Amino acid sequence: MTDWVILVESASDITQAETPHKVLKVADYITRPALFAGRRPYILNLCRSYGYQSEGYYASLLAEARGHRVSPSVQTMVELSAKGLYNHALPDLGERLREIRAKGAPEIESLFVAFSKPEVPGYERLAREVSDWFRVPALEVEFDADAPHGIGRVRMVPPQKLKGERREFFLRAMEAYTAGRISEPKSKAPAKWALAVLVDPNEKHTAPSKPASIKRLADVAAKMGVEVEVIDPSDLTSLAEFDALFIRATTQINNYTYKFARRAEQEGMPVIDDTHSMIRCTNKVYLKEILEKAGLPIPQTEILDEKSDLEAVFNKLGSPVVLKTPDGSFGSNMVKARSLEELKEGAKAMFKDTALVIAQEFMPTKFDWRIGVLNGEPLYACQYRMARGHWQIVKHGPDGKTSEGGFTTVAVQDAPPDVVDAAVRAASLIGQGLYGVDLKETERGVVIIEINDNPSIDHDVEGAVLKDELWRRIISWFSTRLEQRMGRSS
Repeated sequence: MTDWVILVESASDITQAETPHKVLKVADYITRPALFAGRRPYILNLCRSYGYQSEGYYASLLAEARGHRVSPSVQTMVELSAKGLYNHALPDLGERLREIRAKGAPEIESLFVAFSKPEVPGYERLAREVSDWFRVPALEVEFDADAPHGIGRVRMVPPQKLKGERREFFLRAMEAYTAGRISEPKSKAPAKWALAVLVDPNEKHTAPSKPASIKRLADVAAKMGVEVEVIDPSDLTSLAEFDALFIRATTQINNYTYKFARRAEQEGMPVIDDTHSMIRCTNKVYLKEILEKAGLPIPQTEILDEKSDLEAVFNKLGSPVVLKTPDGSFGSNMVKARSLEELKEGAKAMFKDTALVIAQEFMPTKFDWRIGVLNGEPLYACQYRMARGHWQIVKHGPDGKTSEGGFTTVAVQDAPPDVVDAAVRAASLIGQGLYGVDLKETERGVVIIEINDNPSIDHDVEGAVLKDELWRRIISWFSTRLEQRMGRSS
């Protein structure tokens, strides 16, 4: 179970009789760092003030410096200190408020939330949403019909101010939250770290890793002192009980994967992939700009809006023209326009969902290279062949079914050096995480098609050459960062 420590300013704030977890005065935690040497407790900071340079502020700041998991984080304290700093969350919260009010949630002036649980029934979804944004033991959302999005204020509530039934509600929510998750040991030796692997049970054909590959990952990790536990989209509130996060579900910035990555970053957890990588890789407009700026080769590309001269674009790029939405993945949301009329029809359909559309020259090849890059180093090299009778690697049928071409995996040193070099240079523009860079070999030389965060990794495809070494390198990436966080060298 998770090692919990509850920080208070006074023994009367939360008594030892009210919780099975260790209650510690914040002054002792601040001045006695040796108390938790070699341990990574989860710190619940229940100080009376979270203001800048208060004891509560310094407690969370030092917890982060010591590699302890803490709630609330300093980032959350800062964000909730002024409305202007949390305005970015209000559109989502306002939308959730409208939804639940439309479904009959009672009209109230404010909502008290403790550990993602609402005091008033009917507000469960809003409570989870605001807790997803701000991981705080207790907070209050004040409603104002005249305010943008219907929300006047979001503020943290010091637990010592809770009285009567509200205090009892808080203590029950804290007990449920700190109950922890119990997992069967994966190895005889106690695990040094706990790695959460996020999967989507509803993802069948497009999941980045098959269940058998995740099992192989877990087996390798156990031998390295890392316990792997598979979690799903419903486990966001439990994420802080782990040390690191590996996302093995298709990433999008407008779904749960982004929330998981963001929460992991708030916790100071190493995560593949991080939110910055998601934002950068999932938008082809951004990729075009940074690749061109870096002088890396890409297909001739035009960015279209609804006022663009499509005839001029068609004449410039030649027939056929490939149209893409900026956030398409797995070859979806793509059109090959062989005529100006097809170009106009394809663009018109795409403009219903996006303000910008990508138009590229068509560059047919028998296969694409996929170079996996981890921490700035090439990890694997695969050739993905085009689906039979199709111009893409993945053929999307009208019934939702897909078919793919074959693959050939080679050792990195056996892949063309110019392909590997271009991939590494491209990935360096994004970050130091795990990326899959797609490239083509053409008469003009190597051309970069796109950079993927969260690339597909299966032991029988991408790992066909490295085998378990592939998983060892990924686990080592997490372990190194966790050791650095704890102030130790691996």
